[in-house]
Amino acid sequence: MKLDAKLTDKIIAGLSLPDGKDEEIFWDGELEVYGCRLRRNLKGKVRRTLVVQYRRVGRSPRITLGTAEVLGAEQGRRAAKKLLARIALGEDPQAEKTARRSADKFTFRTLADEHLSAKQPTVRPRTFVESQRYLCGPYFKALHSLPIDQITRKDVAAQLLVITRECGVVTAIRARSHLSNMFAWGIAQGLTETNPVVGAAQLKPPPARDRVLDDRELAAVWSAAGDDDFGRVVRLLILLGQRRTEVGGMKWQELDLGRGTWTIPSTRSKNGRAHTLPLPAAALNIINSVPRMINRDCLFGERSSGGFTLWAFAKAALDNQLGDRVKSWTLHDLRRTFCTRLADLGVLPHVIEAAVNHQSGHKAGPAGIYNRSVYVNEVRAALALWSDHVRALVQGGEHKIISMSPRAS
Repeated sequence: MKLDAKLTDKIIAGLSLPDGKDEEIFWDGELEVYGCRLRRNLKGKVRRTLVVQYRRVGRSPRITLGTAEVLGAEQGRRAAKKLLARIALGEDPQAEKTARRSADKFTFRTLADEHLSAKQPTVRPRTFVESQRYLCGPYFKALHSLPIDQITRKDVAAQLLVITRECGVVTAIRARSHLSNMFAWGIAQGLTETNPVVGAAQLKPPPARDRVLDDRELAAVWSAAGDDDFGRVVRLLILLGQRRTEVGGMKWQELDLGRGTWTIPSTRSKNGRAHTLPLPAAALNIINSVPRMINRDCLFGERSSGGFTLWAFAKAALDNQLGDRVKSWTLHDLRRTFCTRLADLGVLPHVIEAAVNHQSGHKAGPAGIYNRSVYVNEVRAALALWSDHVRALVQGGEHKIISMSPRAS
């Protein structure tokens, strides 16, 4: 319905719906594409909104400017003229609004879910779990609900600073890598146009550690570890030189106690290669001391299906127990100590690499392709030698290296 006069606040206040109608638009007498729409809701209340209508390629889109009570007639008229000026320059505000509404639904979390779904069949389970933890966990939670095209380098940099402060630079570097991979994948799939991680928070990794525990420190850690879950894990780390997640996630199905071996499956090893390790008697004694629980395959941990998880809490308690006897050390230092001290005892480098499941050194490149030996007998002898060395340190007696012939594998 077209009015004879220009819309004013007074005229708007006096408008009413015709009998039998629940909606009507009263068009301005001066700016004919600008009007006030009255609509009755289910409760019978009449709502007044200011609208503008324009033509675009055979269509007549209508855009709501806002409520009459908030904008007022004159401010609504100015907004309508600005909108009409944009339309005259070739813009399509309604199409832009629809596109924006669609873009707002495609959030960080939506892209993360799409990325992970595509990635899961192509990567190892452990890699997938890590990506999922970084992208869908608490690290970037502040960005989860943001439209993907509105996430800026500033947003990413700010979040990486928080991760660095709360979790350390190494975690922040890994989080940044997973985030960048997600955006790069999104660009390749046409789901986003930019990667806001580029140039954001160039983090430097901490210097490589070279800490090796001496005999006194090693004996102190062993004695302070105790006989609880964490203590058993620490002692196995000392004896076997494997990674903490591998020992902490040890499962009964991976053990062949009859043959005295432990096989770390490819899904749990860092390099994706299964690793069978002959267990010395001391390690078997520790494993046999673990109570076996019904319906639970993991040796360590209370509830997690991944095994032991309370690393920070348990390590802090152990440090408190050690006091000044051992300072500034990490659980990974036990792996470095294992390799270094085996070399000191005369074990050859390729045997040490086989013991810790490394694909480097003498087996890097073509050598590793043609030489597939895992040196089972040599590794068994090395672990027995190391176990004897640790036993002598803990007991405080004179260290005697016992000559032993390797058993057949």
